[in-house]
Amino acid sequence: MVRSEKAKHVLDTAHPVRDAEVTQAKILAAAEEEFARHGLVAARTERIAAQTHVVKAMIHYYFKSKEGLYQAVLERAFSEISSLGEQLDLEQLSPKPALKQYVRGFLACLSRNPNLPAILFYEAIQNRGKYYKWTGMLQVYTTLAEILEQGMAIGVFRTLEPRHAAINIVGVCIFYFTAHENLKHLWRGKQMLSPEMLDQHAQEAITTIMASVQLS
Repeated sequence: MVRSEKAKHVLDTAHPVRDAEVTQAKILAAAEEEFARHGLVAARTERIAAQTHVVKAMIHYYFKSKEGLYQAVLERAFSEISSLGEQLDLEQLSPKPALKQYVRGFLACLSRNPNLPAILFYEAIQNRGKYYKWTGMLQVYTTLAEILEQGMAIGVFRTLEPRHAAINIVGVCIFYFTAHENLKHLWRGKQMLSPEMLDQHAQEAITTIMASVQLS
């Protein structure tokens, strides 16, 4: 069967689009690893290009600059976290189960991508939060604060400052991932990012967080 000229045109134009999308995805994945290891300041587009087998000019063609690539990485890497509240449909839950569910979901996101805490660490110490809004982490603090406020309003959570409490909750969740190379000395022979250890961390984190916000 002979394809029509229109069908040929659609196929011919679709391939470059798909190829471009695949190439950009490869660049973003390699760039995420680079930024997690070195931060924006010390990251090198030459290493990213070598990792993805593209010329450096290709990176600049798609992302304009190293900063543009960094912003694109932040948006891609943190997309699941930034939309976590909507995915979990928290409005249908009362504050206690909502907090547990959100923390569990946040920890699951971190478990699936341990690069995120390192990227956040470098963003703070190198960039002083210049690009932080692209991470979606502000939504995490907002969601946690809203849950805590609702819990205080109905008397299931103690009186606390919601934003500070949200910061502490995130700290409990994220420090394990940031410092796991140091913490491995506490569990000799254990793989700190194994499913078993991540599950233990999640259970302890949720228990600690709930104990800290509930009325005694």
